[in-house]
Amino acid sequence: MLLSSEEFIAGVEEVASRFDAATYPQRELPADDWAVLTAAGVLLPVLPAEYGGRDSHVEMCRVVEVLAEQNLAVAVYTAIVTGLALRPVVRWAGEEARREILPRFAGVRAPAAGFASTEPGCGSAMSGLTTVFEEVQGGYRIRGRKHWQALSATASWWVVVAKREGDGGREYACFLMERGDGFRTAQRYEALGLKVIDYGINDIDAFVPAHRRLDAGAGNLSSMVDIYLAGRALIGALAFGFLNRIAREARAYADARVIGRAPLSAIGFVRHRLGAIDSARTVCAALNHYVRTALDLRTDLTPAFPAIQAVKTVATELMVSCANHYQQLAGGEGYRSDSPTNIAAQAFLDSRVFTVFDGTNDLLSQQLAQYCVDSSDGLVLSAFLAVWAPTAPAVSAHGYDLRFLDRELRQEHSVLAGRVIAYVFAAARVLEWAAETGADANRARTAAEFLTADIDRVRVEFDLLDRLTANG
Repeated sequence: MLLSSEEFIAGVEEVASRFDAATYPQRELPADDWAVLTAAGVLLPVLPAEYGGRDSHVEMCRVVEVLAEQNLAVAVYTAIVTGLALRPVVRWAGEEARREILPRFAGVRAPAAGFASTEPGCGSAMSGLTTVFEEVQGGYRIRGRKHWQALSATASWWVVVAKREGDGGREYACFLMERGDGFRTAQRYEALGLKVIDYGINDIDAFVPAHRRLDAGAGNLSSMVDIYLAGRALIGALAFGFLNRIAREARAYADARVIGRAPLSAIGFVRHRLGAIDSARTVCAALNHYVRTALDLRTDLTPAFPAIQAVKTVATELMVSCANHYQQLAGGEGYRSDSPTNIAAQAFLDSRVFTVFDGTNDLLSQQLAQYCVDSSDGLVLSAFLAVWAPTAPAVSAHGYDLRFLDRELRQEHSVLAGRVIAYVFAAARVLEWAAETGADANRARTAAEFLTADIDRVRVEFDLLDRLTANG
């Protein structure tokens, strides 16, 4: 009998506790430990029911959130297999490929899978891909080099992005490839954090049967955008789970640490740091609520492009800032990777990469600003944000004066403008979350004031940028 959603998530929570970041070794995830997670069903929400799955967008988010509260790296591992590798198979593979691959991931000892797009000479600018495919008898030959793929040396299956050889780089495609087809790890990288996940360089010289080409649209880069958006949307769940733990542990540490005759939490600026962590958690609760209720990872996410860009940039910046607050509160003990009193050092190392990977936040902010400029229909940017549905409620409720955005936006201005837009979007989601969940009004108001302070800081950065530019 199929478990209810509550029973299913309870089972995942029970297993997740075995991977507690305070005690779980900082090492690559062993196959037997991955089997513990897959036996609990962490991959089932992404799989269709006919292949043994649970087919649930909400459960995809909940699994990642639950795991992130216990171990951020393990949650990322699962989100990669779910959102970046299996989701494209579910969405775009033909029946023959689906029958070949999906049942393997519904089993108790499911393999791991990854997504290979980034190359040594090609990061976010996907048009610079050099991995190529050509049609041969019975399928395709794919040749190239990829790097910084999560699970580079351990994943058994891959979704590989390539472009057609010899046509000027106009046609792109995704292929399903087994490691034994010709996917070889040439070098391992040593990352600062997320030690559960392995990275490296992969050389590809493979034959892939014809049925393993994904039917992902018109051969342009739109399908890659959709894949990346799925990973970015899941960061809403990652951030909320992670900050649940950071907020709880930072406050417990500050209450227990005695300075003189009073706890650390009695110090004024310590209370400020704890308040910043609490407000960040509230913002991420709202962003996670939005991802769960307004999006559906089982569908095309490209219409939600600006919203997901905002979710990713705000959530990841808050993850890093809160990990920094926690480490600062923990003092010298926060610099110990094996401290018995806190996980602050590991939390900072694990969270730091999120503003860089999956599209740097500077780039995503610039893209968000450009999207709004292109959609403004002749309005100045402040006027557009006052009427655009994703931001208008916050502009109205908080009386934001965004006229400093009404200028010709050079590239450096666009990055800052995108941050402002993302913060205003987040403030609107806090209003929405409070109304839909009945959350404490004071908590929501404090979170809104927290975001307003971020907007004001960017306003100062705008002025500073102008002065620096004027001075040459």
